[in-house]
Amino acid sequence: MHIMANRLDLGFQRYQDEYESKLLEVLRSGWYVLGKEVTAFEEEFADYLGVKHCVGLASGLDALWIAFRILGIGAGDEVIVQANTYIASVMGITINGAVPVFAEPDICFNLDVEHLEEKITSRTKAILAVHLYGQASNMEPIMKIAKKYHLKVVEDCAQSHGAVFSNRKTGTFGDIGCFSFYPSKNLGAFGDGGAIVTNNDTIAEDVRIFRNYGSEKKYFNRVVGANSRLDEIQAAFLRVKLKHLEELQEERKTICEKYLREIHNDRIILPQTLAGASHVWHQFVILCKERQKLIAYLNSKQIETAIHYPIPPHMSEAYQYLGIQKGSLPVTEMYAERVLSIPVYNGMKEEEQDYVIACLNLFS
Repeated sequence: MHIMANRLDLGFQRYQDEYESKLLEVLRSGWYVLGKEVTAFEEEFADYLGVKHCVGLASGLDALWIAFRILGIGAGDEVIVQANTYIASVMGITINGAVPVFAEPDICFNLDVEHLEEKITSRTKAILAVHLYGQASNMEPIMKIAKKYHLKVVEDCAQSHGAVFSNRKTGTFGDIGCFSFYPSKNLGAFGDGGAIVTNNDTIAEDVRIFRNYGSEKKYFNRVVGANSRLDEIQAAFLRVKLKHLEELQEERKTICEKYLREIHNDRIILPQTLAGASHVWHQFVILCKERQKLIAYLNSKQIETAIHYPIPPHMSEAYQYLGIQKGSLPVTEMYAERVLSIPVYNGMKEEEQDYVIACLNLFS
């Protein structure tokens, strides 16, 4: 039995008729950029999250760097971010000339709020809370600290569509929530896409102008902006998937709860969920000291895995200029050496789940 780390084709096949119908509708409309599909998706996604505004963009990375740009965070400003995140989170900060200040993650892989306050300096302007792997971060203390020090809060929700902390969905706590709709995401398109969400009317208007060359209306450019627009076809596909998102999330939850119940191996540490937070299981991430041995063993059983992420941003070549030495962030570096994502995807058969569980339980 060959089990891939992820399967995207099954998601298409499940709703194939709806996707194909929407595609033809857009193609026949003759309007392909910033039309009714984008507007409708923005309204529907904002309603789903319980937020006032959603602005569709070209990618999740664009959402991040545009968020900090709109908030006026730039050269010399510091932004606190967890060190074990995907490098795109950090790029959203540094593209604007700001400085990432790395904080360690907690046992749930999200920002460790116990040591957050000690990272704050006179140059700190914002906190970037990343809801990693699909679990909502501990937002209550993050927001309290931000209020105490008058800091902006940006949420990286690229992996947490629909995840909840204290009965509120991720993306609705901070000044801005940033989403990615890359195909592998729980709410994924069939190409790149992203969005900024906010309850602030001014921020929403500024982002709408900025995404379209800084143009308030055609040929009248208020600012030097960007070309970052969610296109009509991707918005149409996202509207289809959004209708089914809750059932898709429930399916992933069922698979992962089975993993949590039935994987029993002292060499493997299973993921934990924070009290008051929900997990939408973008990834099911285990920890194993003998990761390479485990990967080789699973490969021999034709079970594919992935590592999210093997190189922390502060140890990447791109950020060597920050001068952060190996050993400076021991929890982050330990996770980078031990994390392993096992297969979880919509359409995964029960016999495939059972096979993964059996193989993991026999690893020695």
